[in-house]
Amino acid sequence: MYKWLIAIFVYLATKRIGLAIMAFLVASFFEGNYRRSRSGGQDPFEYYRQRASASNVPTMLMALSAAVMKADGKVLKAELDYVKAFFSQQFGNQFTTQHLKVLKQFLDAKQIPLDQICNDIRTRMPREVRVQLVHYMFGIAKADGDVAESEMRVIQNIAQKLSISQTDFESLKNMFYRDVNSDYKILGVDASASDDEVKKAYRKMAIAHHPDKVASMGEEYQKGAQEKFMKIQEAYDNIKKKRGFK
Repeated sequence: MYKWLIAIFVYLATKRIGLAIMAFLVASFFEGNYRRSRSGGQDPFEYYRQRASASNVPTMLMALSAAVMKADGKVLKAELDYVKAFFSQQFGNQFTTQHLKVLKQFLDAKQIPLDQICNDIRTRMPREVRVQLVHYMFGIAKADGDVAESEMRVIQNIAQKLSISQTDFESLKNMFYRDVNSDYKILGVDASASDDEVKKAYRKMAIAHHPDKVASMGEEYQKGAQEKFMKIQEAYDNIKKKRGFK
């Protein structure tokens, strides 16, 4: 019951529904779940089912984070620091210790129930937030300076399960994993596209991925959205410079 009271209080104090929802989720994170997080070698499917019963978004994000961190067979400090920074921004420094316990549970698990987790996320989060989650996962993979092929495969698998289109996935991928045609791939067009097609693609991507789409989410989501939007702008500017059009 107290999670509802907290959410109502936050809404009345700030008049921001996004903050009220986040307060509700954070309160849910602790309500009835702390004891279960200390369940040692519990089956990961049962562990996830119990924790996710209260729409536990932090648990979902930690599970996806662990899947990417484990992809290349080693968990690096740079990746852990990236995840810690993200969660500190999202849920506050006071929650970091509890989040790390959840992360360790998934890192230690032999298998992570990605199908169920991604299905839950698909039904609870709009497309813009799901795209931002994939951007976040690429950030984890790139934290050590390189996106390994094994990490790429895991992220692509998660993106497919989250119903992220191939165009959106390729756009995000090329923000972290560049080749000679990356600027075009970020805009979702081929290098053979006409100038008008490039302009049209840029306008479409700029609208679809504008930071305002996640304005109600936490600071780190907004930071990631702004970085993504800047990459789209940078890609368009690079193409304009190469082709010499305005």
